[in-house]
Amino acid sequence: MAELRPSGAPGPAAPPAPGPSAPPAFASLFPPGLHAIYGECRRLYPDQPNPLQVTAIVKYWLGGPDPLDYVSMYRNVGSPSANIPEHWHYISFGLSDLYGDSRVHEFTGTDGPSGFGFELTFRLKRETGESAPPTWPAELMQGLARYVFQSENTFCSGDHVSWHSPLDNSESRIQHMLLTEDPQMQPVQTPFGVVTFLQIVGVCTEELHAAQQWNGQGILELLRTVPVAGGPWLVTDMRRGETIFEIDPHLQERVDKGIETDGSNLSGVSAKCAWDDLSRPPEDDEDSRSICIGTQPRRLSGKDTEQIRETLRRGLEINNKPVLPPINPQRQNGFTHDRAPSRKDSLESDSSTAIIPHELIRTRQLESVHLKFNQESGALIPLCLRGRLLHGRHFTYKSITGDMAITFVSTGVEGAFATEEHPYAAHGPWLQILLTEEFVEKMLEDLEDLTSPEEFKLPKEYSWPEKKLKVSILPDVVFDSPLH
Repeated sequence: MAELRPSGAPGPAAPPAPGPSAPPAFASLFPPGLHAIYGECRRLYPDQPNPLQVTAIVKYWLGGPDPLDYVSMYRNVGSPSANIPEHWHYISFGLSDLYGDSRVHEFTGTDGPSGFGFELTFRLKRETGESAPPTWPAELMQGLARYVFQSENTFCSGDHVSWHSPLDNSESRIQHMLLTEDPQMQPVQTPFGVVTFLQIVGVCTEELHAAQQWNGQGILELLRTVPVAGGPWLVTDMRRGETIFEIDPHLQERVDKGIETDGSNLSGVSAKCAWDDLSRPPEDDEDSRSICIGTQPRRLSGKDTEQIRETLRRGLEINNKPVLPPINPQRQNGFTHDRAPSRKDSLESDSSTAIIPHELIRTRQLESVHLKFNQESGALIPLCLRGRLLHGRHFTYKSITGDMAITFVSTGVEGAFATEEHPYAAHGPWLQILLTEEFVEKMLEDLEDLTSPEEFKLPKEYSWPEKKLKVSILPDVVFDSPLH
């Protein structure tokens, strides 16, 4: 729950925003991380010392539901001559370390990132006659912050967020998000580390799909060239009724050429998926999804979790050599990305490493496998094959309904435990499938209707008997079953 008030208004935990001229006594009492970010805001908006602010009534560190302590809202006049419309500029406070006393973030030094290392911003086109900023973007930012805090997955420029709903809960076509560097906010050095500013950019479904099939940075560059779709500062207009491809059909050709040349930077998704080992009966106690010790099912180990996370993170690096990180028992559990180990491992069940030590889980070669996806996940299989494997890369589906993962790898990926001789291999509940270029081309032909999923009815099954591989596209309800 939050309340709206000027940042200079008295409140239980929101002192007025200080600027360079703040009295020394006040500055010494003001949380240093907060003070540093406010300084950058005052640099941009010297004439708005006390902007309207959405404030969490019960702070996250006191048990409240909202990770962001504050979201400040500024009026930006833009630059009409440069196709930058007047807009509202939202800036979050809370993903970085504001206090330095470990109430929210562990202090790891001044040289690295502060907290998660970034704050979110958002630019919303100001409507004619609008005298105050809408507050719904603050709740949108809180939603993204909850994801970061709960999953420990940070955002990077070029990332996309599938939201599947109008960002302002209207009838708008702007239903998803891309992330990029804020064009005005400069990185801030605080006493608790560095803070950068990632801007949320609202996009249509077709633009999200293009970012998935190609890469987020490429679509962001196209959006910058279309004034009504964002312009140079990527200002979101919730009333935009056309995609950039409807506004300028030639842009689709640029995307198609980019996919053909570069492939896709999307290296994996959390999805509704499952897999079965058809090599042995399901009741076999050696089955990859039914092995039990006592009453506990086999889970992804901490080392598998770490490798999958590094796989997904490395896959976002454009020029990185396609290598699956080695499973290294000497490393600590939890993915690290230029900061301290994660406080919460979102992919690993609480009891996973306690149930089965990682080094005791053997890698098994499978003769035949059955892959299961819901419709949304299945629609990404052509992207996985054309945009990733045909470019010598890998792609991972991590189940959101069970402790399971499926990684497709090409013959050019190093470090995989699936090989051309044994293309299906499992390490506990993590399945790897190695596909040759010839087989990928064959699958793309057979799976062509997945690019228009609205044209077929579920369930849908595809089978390649000579490869002993079966793929099923199933209704969502199937994955809500305890068996998956």
